[in-house]
Amino acid sequence: MKHGATNYNPETTNTNRVDHKVMTRVTIFGSSQPKPTEPLYQEAYELGKQLALSGVTICNGGYGGTMEASAKGAVEADGKTTGVVCERFGVAANPFIQEKIIVNTHSERLHKLIELGDAYIVLRGSTGTLVELALVWEYMNKSIMPEKPIIVLGDFWKPVIDTLKNEFVFEGKDFATKYVTLARTIEECMTLLPKELHG
Repeated sequence: MKHGATNYNPETTNTNRVDHKVMTRVTIFGSSQPKPTEPLYQEAYELGKQLALSGVTICNGGYGGTMEASAKGAVEADGKTTGVVCERFGVAANPFIQEKIIVNTHSERLHKLIELGDAYIVLRGSTGTLVELALVWEYMNKSIMPEKPIIVLGDFWKPVIDTLKNEFVFEGKDFATKYVTLARTIEECMTLLPKELHG
């Protein structure tokens, strides 16, 4: 599948472009804080591993925490990884990122992560992860980008999602509730990915 530029991608500079037709990508959003001994790190590692075993390239923000964990899981399962880093936070990626894309700003980084993904998996996180979930959902809601799967792993974001879905129904925008799906386990998450995303 070709990952061309889209109308929601801002103009970027200092970006290492490569051919994106080789494998399908799933972008993972999550926290930079978890350490290797913590359950969230281990969950992200297993997710990256399972995605790689299914033939999917994983894409993430390239730094530590769940980004490092998911990339490590993918690499140790002979998978491929892409990390998007920005000059604002430093251009050094974690050691499990095989393809590093450098952009100038945090905003460009976020839009590049959205551009690269054919699907999105959202893990537990803080305000950064909330922005990522909200922006990709909003872009689909407003038809700024094509509809793609957004899968939220675990129950952490459930109260936020339920509140927004209730508001959509109140506003008569029931259609917007379809874009986000909750998965309680990695196994359930994998079954929710369309078959065409698997290599």
